[in-house]
Amino acid sequence: MSLADHSTAKTTRGPRWPSPWSAGAALIAAVVLGPILAVLWIAAFPAENIWPHLVSTTLPRYMSNTLVLMFGVGVLAGCAGSGAAWLIARYEFPGRRWLEYLLLLPLAIPAYVGAYALVDLLEYAGPVQTALRGLFGWQTARDYWFPEIRSMGAAIVVLAAALYPYVYLLARNAFREQSASSDEVAQSLGAGVFGRFWRVGLPLARPAIAAGVAIVMMESVNDFGTVDYFAVQTLTTGIFSVWLQSNNAGGAAQIAATVLALVILLVLLEKSSRRRMRFFNLSTRHRPVERKPLPGRAAWRATLACAIPCVMGFVLPAGVILHHALGHAENWSDPRLWQAGLHTLTVCGLAAVLTVLGGVFLVYGVRLSGRSLPRLLLPVTTIGYAAPGAVLGVGILIPLAGLDHALADGVEALTGVDIGLVLTGSAFALVLAYFVRFFAIAQGAADAAMGRVSPNLALAARSLGRSQGQTLSEVYYPLIRASVASALLLVFVDCVKELPATLLLRPFNYETLATRVHEQASLENLGGAAPAAMLVIAVGLAAVGLLARANR
Repeated sequence: MSLADHSTAKTTRGPRWPSPWSAGAALIAAVVLGPILAVLWIAAFPAENIWPHLVSTTLPRYMSNTLVLMFGVGVLAGCAGSGAAWLIARYEFPGRRWLEYLLLLPLAIPAYVGAYALVDLLEYAGPVQTALRGLFGWQTARDYWFPEIRSMGAAIVVLAAALYPYVYLLARNAFREQSASSDEVAQSLGAGVFGRFWRVGLPLARPAIAAGVAIVMMESVNDFGTVDYFAVQTLTTGIFSVWLQSNNAGGAAQIAATVLALVILLVLLEKSSRRRMRFFNLSTRHRPVERKPLPGRAAWRATLACAIPCVMGFVLPAGVILHHALGHAENWSDPRLWQAGLHTLTVCGLAAVLTVLGGVFLVYGVRLSGRSLPRLLLPVTTIGYAAPGAVLGVGILIPLAGLDHALADGVEALTGVDIGLVLTGSAFALVLAYFVRFFAIAQGAADAAMGRVSPNLALAARSLGRSQGQTLSEVYYPLIRASVASALLLVFVDCVKELPATLLLRPFNYETLATRVHEQASLENLGGAAPAAMLVIAVGLAAVGLLARANR
């Protein structure tokens, strides 16, 4: 073929249309980013602008409480998580092997369950204060001082006890990967145990600890059950108050946009801190640090220091909930409990399957496209995990309600049949919220798993006549099956524990295990909440077991 013929063939070739895989990946990215953009749009163009009123009245209180909560939980969880990780990674002491995994157990218990248990244990009529009055002969609360349970301080302690494993897990891996050479050099220069931790171990692990603390602070912003139970007014509770009590969706969207801006700022600060501080292992003979046995009392102090977070985050709340679950056995036969369990299994199971399928489809579609735009959209789709559930609730329900009414009116005009609210009147909105909120987990697992598969295997399959879909099912899926299963379980567990989005988006009179726990505990009926809480904890323990196995 001559050069002219080649040029003619090139000009007559039609436009390059995206493949179904690339188009599907772009559609999934649009679904994930849609609620975030909807929040920003509704906040910018509200039906009734109450932003000046919010700024002059409640917003400063919401913002200051949120910042205090974030900072307090971040500092406390960072200290507990990094300190326990240092002891576990560097020293031998009684119970270390058990505590290494027991320190992960608080991840199985939602923070709001820990809040209900703490109040039940320490309130005026609880067993602790009752025992103190009986022991010392006190008659009323005026005879003695006891810290206020439903307060900001208690909320910080409960959230830190529930969330410190995020810091612990990342810091433990960072401490393990450090070289023994730096520790030996510091010791030869006269640095003691604390000096080596403060001047060598902690700075080298700072990026991992900063990432863990950032996750903890974002989860603190997302929390609704704990702060609502402790009567702490934060930005998240403000969304519920302005929307549900004041019936102002625009004001709720404006507060939600404020929360979103705060979370994005936190993520950017965390990434900026890691970008400015990097460490490299320049030694060609990397030697891991060998754990040193602690002598006598120091060993038992280390055991106690690692046991306290585990007791506060898991043993105490699980013990209180188990006591109520066994003491009110009749609640296990309540048909509403098992109906809530069926709803949870159905909705969360469907959401987990769709989320993982969407994550695999998106990652595979981006890999097939070879274009820059889909690759830029891939990391952006993880923003849903950073967005609190209440923010997603605003971004999903308001546009979906408008679409639902338009759909119902259109069908009725054409057929004369009133189909009702199909989207918001069912669990569709709830599944969509779970999909957007936890898509980052599925996408991250699929991206990491496919990254470990050699591209040559896919090329060989295509050369043998396999289609793109057959290559995914016959080559990729057998190799990434374990990662997909793990992502499926993790997404399911997070859906089960999610409370703010569930409260906003569930259909009328539709209970899940999380909403049943919240409803019964809000009525001061911990005995009625205990069975559902135990089922949530049991599901969470399965995920913790998987996490512990993956991080041996």
